[in-house]
Amino acid sequence: MIKDITFGQYYKKDSVIHSLDPRVKLVATLVFLVSLFISTNIFAYILATVFLVSAIVLCKVPFSFIISGLKSLLILLLISIVFNIFLTPGEKVFVLGPISVTREGIIIAAKMAIRLIYLVIGSSILTLTTTPSKLTDGLEKGLGFLNIFKVPVAEIALMMSIALRFIPILIEEVDKIMKAQTSRGADFDKGNLVEKAKSLVPLLVPLFVSAFRRANDLAYAMESRCYSSSVHRTKLRPLTYKRIDYITYLILLVFIVLIFITRYIKIDMIVL
Repeated sequence: MIKDITFGQYYKKDSVIHSLDPRVKLVATLVFLVSLFISTNIFAYILATVFLVSAIVLCKVPFSFIISGLKSLLILLLISIVFNIFLTPGEKVFVLGPISVTREGIIIAAKMAIRLIYLVIGSSILTLTTTPSKLTDGLEKGLGFLNIFKVPVAEIALMMSIALRFIPILIEEVDKIMKAQTSRGADFDKGNLVEKAKSLVPLLVPLFVSAFRRANDLAYAMESRCYSSSVHRTKLRPLTYKRIDYITYLILLVFIVLIFITRYIKIDMIVL
């Protein structure tokens, strides 16, 4: 399961999505997430599906690698579906003693499942196709206007970059600790779900020690190089928009307009 966490990892590939400006990809991800939460019927979800499938095809990242990140959210997904199906009042479809399944519960559960799955996949595509340094530059450049309101955009971008860089490092560290403890007789696959969760507790202490040690080393390294966020820093490769970026912005505008149009389509049999 540790290796199935894809968020924060970069998958090197020569594709259209990889070549886009990071600011464009940040806006595209935001537009896609907003579209998921304003979608009200099946037409909107079809548009979102076409948009997501197109992004998956264009990024050239193996689909099996992208969806592997969903395994870590399987329990959360199941809990959300079960709670919505059995605890939502409405028109009863199936009754078994005190347990009843309602039409409204099925609809809400389906919407929540689609939104959660699409949200994870959409966010994963952003990190899989953008290096942490480019993502930081895009965030800093895109939110640069907030400096007028004294918002520390550079510091926020730096923290985000460090956090994204630490995700694959910590995953690798957990994998090493698990292998080391397994070689000493520990069994992380034995027992039920509660016992498996308890078996992971011994991983926390060495993981936290390793994380704090790395953070301390990073702080010393930045201090020894006289790093200061208050000083304007130049970029080795400044971000510049290309023709494909403007075309992508146009596609995003058309997409979000179509999503809003679908809100006015009323068909009782398919409204979600």
